[in-house]
Amino acid sequence: MELKQFWENFGQGSIYYPQLAKKLGGVSATILYLTLWQWLTEQSKQQFSWEEIAEATGLSDTEQRLAKEELEARSLLKLTLISPENQIWSYELNLEQLEVILANDSSREPTTPTQSYSPPKNDPYFPPRRQSIAVKVTPHYQFSGPWNSQKQLDRFQDALLEYAKQQGHPNPGAWVFKIIDGISKGIKSPFWEEFIADIPLGESQKVQQEWEIEPGVPYPAFERERIQYYTNKGEPLESAVAKARSELRDPVKARDLWEGFLRKCDRVADEALKAKKMGVTNPYLPPSFSETSEVSKESVMAKLSQLEADTPLLEEDAPPEQTLGTEEKSPPEIPNLEDLQNLYNSPMTKHWVEEQIAKHPEWGYAIVDGKVVDQYPF
Repeated sequence: MELKQFWENFGQGSIYYPQLAKKLGGVSATILYLTLWQWLTEQSKQQFSWEEIAEATGLSDTEQRLAKEELEARSLLKLTLISPENQIWSYELNLEQLEVILANDSSREPTTPTQSYSPPKNDPYFPPRRQSIAVKVTPHYQFSGPWNSQKQLDRFQDALLEYAKQQGHPNPGAWVFKIIDGISKGIKSPFWEEFIADIPLGESQKVQQEWEIEPGVPYPAFERERIQYYTNKGEPLESAVAKARSELRDPVKARDLWEGFLRKCDRVADEALKAKKMGVTNPYLPPSFSETSEVSKESVMAKLSQLEADTPLLEEDAPPEQTLGTEEKSPPEIPNLEDLQNLYNSPMTKHWVEEQIAKHPEWGYAIVDGKVVDQYPF
């Protein structure tokens, strides 16, 4: 069989121009464009189905779709869907755009060529490094805000930092940054208003509640009533004070407790008035209603100092008592080991106990590992 006869078995052949394919977006786009040009020139209709094009060109559905996208991207082909069921389209060629593309030798394809994807090589012993995330940072960044100079901003930061320390913030520096960053973004801050008005920070933000004699200070009787409540439940005094003051700092809970306290005061006052009418001179009042002196560090230190001065062990040079009828001196009284240990545990009397044990070796006591021990237990 001759070669020509062999090729004729596959039907009529189609040709394309390699130089034209570079400008139209590939071989498939060129074959489709030339076929449509021939059909639209020879035939009167402009509507063709996918099957007709596939039979004439041999292009698959995927190749036809890609070819149409390339031609549409270059404004060489205009498509209109006529029948969605049979996939019949109307085709219109833009020959003027073809002339422009052919005349422009430096024209580039509008679509970027697809890059072949090569899967990354995975080494089980050396895992790939994570790509570092680059964050653009403005050099010499400075906060912009209502302050007039950097010195004024520094003084404002110092005032905020001192205020945060007094309030017990766990991270004062982060809190100061949050306040200044918010001001630089346009958020109003009462701290700045207080600072420029030369008012202590936080002073204008205090709100005096009904149960307070001044902002943050509740009525003493009200506070003592809450402390008494917790001590009656078996709480230690320190824990009772902490719980009472914590709940009085909560406005919602403190308001409810205040209303209950007022009702109790009203009931106690009614009972006291009835007792007075019956002839009672001093009616009974709950312990929380009686005034007590404030406990301060100075008052506690004064009492402990007085207690230390009144302790019999302080009388170092006191002469021993002499018994009648004998010339022998009675041995000095040795302090109790447990009492000495309790005094040694107190920071106020620890040094004094060390001095007394050193001056009185006849007691037989010594300090070992922070404890007062008897050197001669038997």
